[in-house]
Amino acid sequence: MRGLRQYGGVHRALSTIARPFGAFVLIAAFALAGLLALPAPARAGQDTFVEVTPNSVQAGSRVSIRASCDNANDRQAEVTSDAFNRVFLRPDNGFLTGSVTVPGDKAAGDYPVHLRCDNDRTDSTTLTVLNMDQPTKGPATGAGGTADRGTGSMLLLGGVATVAAAVVFGLLSSRRRAGS
Repeated sequence: MRGLRQYGGVHRALSTIARPFGAFVLIAAFALAGLLALPAPARAGQDTFVEVTPNSVQAGSRVSIRASCDNANDRQAEVTSDAFNRVFLRPDNGFLTGSVTVPGDKAAGDYPVHLRCDNDRTDSTTLTVLNMDQPTKGPATGAGGTADRGTGSMLLLGGVATVAAAVVFGLLSSRRRAGS
């Protein structure tokens, strides 16, 4: 027994398996704890809100309205504003949606938009109406479609006169050569 040494292979084999397995278990535990700490994804209908898109429009433009009435998104809701009077939103893919046109003569300003749900929940947002003067045509800057109309007819008459003169000159030149 003197020449025999204790074989450490069994102990080493267990430690080479146990260390990676322990590390794997530790990583899995941290990953699971991280997943449990994440907030639950938001679902449509978890709260009450109203949004107008776009929230700044020229008078006479159409806006889209999207809203949520907590867990009552399967029933219609009413939206009112001095900007467009009243519109009823209808259920659409878990939300309430609708659209309305702001009258063209609506004065510029900020208008509150109020949502009233069937379950007595409410919310508000703001719609900004712009009433800018719209140009009827661009400035007369030269040869484009905005140029003075008299210029185009003068150019046309000049072109026709030049072509006619060239034809007459060509005919007279050919007669002189044929006659000589």
